[in-house]
Amino acid sequence: MSAFTYRGRNSAGAIVNGVLEGATASAVADLLFGSGITPLEIKPAPASALKKKDAEGGASGLFAPKIEHVDILLFTRQLYTLMKAGVPIMRALAGLQESSINPAMKSMLGQIREGLDSGRELSMSMARHPKVFTPFYLAMVRVGEMTGRLEEVFLRLFDHMEFERFMSEQVKSALRYPSFVIMAMAAAMVVVNIWVIPAFAKVFSGFGAELPLMTRILLGFSSFMVNWWHTLIGAIVAAGFAFKSWTNTKRGRYLWDKTKMRLPIAGKIVRKATLARFARSFALASRSGVPIIQALTTVAQTVDNDYIADKVEKMRDQVERGESMLRAAIATQAFTPVVLQMIAVGEESGSLDEMMEEISGMYQSEVEYELKTLSQQIEPILIVALGAMVLVLAMGIFLPLWDLGKVAMKK
Repeated sequence: MSAFTYRGRNSAGAIVNGVLEGATASAVADLLFGSGITPLEIKPAPASALKKKDAEGGASGLFAPKIEHVDILLFTRQLYTLMKAGVPIMRALAGLQESSINPAMKSMLGQIREGLDSGRELSMSMARHPKVFTPFYLAMVRVGEMTGRLEEVFLRLFDHMEFERFMSEQVKSALRYPSFVIMAMAAAMVVVNIWVIPAFAKVFSGFGAELPLMTRILLGFSSFMVNWWHTLIGAIVAAGFAFKSWTNTKRGRYLWDKTKMRLPIAGKIVRKATLARFARSFALASRSGVPIIQALTTVAQTVDNDYIADKVEKMRDQVERGESMLRAAIATQAFTPVVLQMIAVGEESGSLDEMMEEISGMYQSEVEYELKTLSQQIEPILIVALGAMVLVLAMGIFLPLWDLGKVAMKK
């Protein structure tokens, strides 16, 4: 990400300035708005400002310690507990800084304390670390500061982050077995093509007869792997790099996120998990007192899917024009009829946040069920693929031997 210098006006009307990192100037502007600052000027940061920011941030590089998701999860829970016990925010941050075993976390907490000492608000001090705190997190902290419910906001943020962690762990757990099977199949193909088939090729060369088509294909592919393995590896690495570069672009990321939800088996899990994240984030924002337009804007930045984020932004535009939440949700074509009915009830009863929480719970239950049965759904595909590979190898290798045996029997 690039660094940008900004000049803006906070809620008290005072001029503030600093350096933030972001993909674009618009992304930095969204971050500032979420922190309660109205940007007046945003421009690329000069090299001197960037070096100064890096120096403030402590060690950098490949092996520098990093702040993980679990660090922020524990920080949020601990800060809630300390504030609930009546500990002042500065003393709470000092205690967390002293007890932290992660040098990067300790450095960041020190910088947040320095920001508070210099008169900045907590949300603005956190906004100086965009790689650590998401726009949604900053927006919730800002709302907590404005409403005086910061302690409650931290508890809800902890529940939200715990939900995110649970979903991520469930997906990784469900994909672990299929990944091992696929890697084993790939390793078996490499071993067979580089060592096994060349040994049979020497035997087949002495037949002096035309080999079956399947055998010729196997021998040709094996010869290609043996002679051009370096080119093949280079092509795979280049393809991976090209795909990564493409998905790092705005258009590529949007198309890939859209494609992910259309993949067999995995697509419906990705869609339901993303919508569960949207519903839970919206419920949290709404319960914290965020206006619906601002809530949709903030939630669009946290769903971790550009395709669904685009749908949420369109919902926001329609609501801003006076449409109801139900009509806006129907226009996205992203929700099931049951969910749309729940949104309608929530709007009529004035309990949209509760209905969104119910929607999140419903989608979460469906995702958990899909993940539990994921291995059962993938196993038939893996068995068919493994059977096809064995069949091709058997036909390619044993057909010539079978023909040779028949010739020998006739003699």
